[in-house]
Amino acid sequence: MGAAPGGKPENKVVPDAAAWVFNIVTSVGIIMVNKALMGTHGFGFVTTLPGIHFATTALVALILKLLGYLEPSYLPLPELMKYVLFANISVVGMNASLMWNSVGFYQYIHHLQNKYSLSAFNLLGHTAPAQSASLLLLGPFVDHWLTNNRVDTYRYNNVVAFFIALSCMIAIGTNLSQFICIGRFTAVSFQVLGHMKTILVLTLGFILFGREGLNVHVAFGMILAIVGMIWYNHASSRPGGKECQDYREPVQEDIEQVDQPPQVKPDGKN
Repeated sequence: MGAAPGGKPENKVVPDAAAWVFNIVTSVGIIMVNKALMGTHGFGFVTTLPGIHFATTALVALILKLLGYLEPSYLPLPELMKYVLFANISVVGMNASLMWNSVGFYQYIHHLQNKYSLSAFNLLGHTAPAQSASLLLLGPFVDHWLTNNRVDTYRYNNVVAFFIALSCMIAIGTNLSQFICIGRFTAVSFQVLGHMKTILVLTLGFILFGREGLNVHVAFGMILAIVGMIWYNHASSRPGGKECQDYREPVQEDIEQVDQPPQVKPDGKN
């Protein structure tokens, strides 16, 4: 089997690239939609909206499970509660992007997926219902405390309903792609992905919504992040780099050592 430049097998390059693009498109897309929903139309219920997202994701996961597309899986209640607590605190604290890109969160989710043999959608099937229930229960009260507005008295219209529905549809892909990327990439690669999304969000926000949030310091940080990504890609693709180690193909010597039986010495000892 041949290898693509950088040491990855050819049959992994295309799925990895697809997962990377899927995550970037959905993550940046949902931020742009939510920015329009909250900034332009005044739907500032930042805790309730993720609850609606997770409820939609949970519904899709349930439908797929009923149709037989998801295999039965198991996640202990203590692990589920720990995850929900960690994730919801990040959402309520308006620090979701940092949570998704932190090495600690990556390692925790990667541990859950490996320990309990959970696919991305299996993990979503366990966590999304609990997250949606908790956020929809607490969200209206938290949002009222933050904005002094009530989600049930907001003046809804067709445009707002469209943006909410669009946000929910993109959220399914965002939630799924996060777990797919966690299962495929290293922690450092996952952080690089997060920096790339931040740059795209700031750039598109500048193009679509004006100069708000973009200044000299932010622009310098974006340039520094781009330089860092280029350096990481160069360093990791060199022999002995992290990405090459993760995807090293077995060499002929390894195969021969596996195939050969243990040598027996003349005295009968191995």
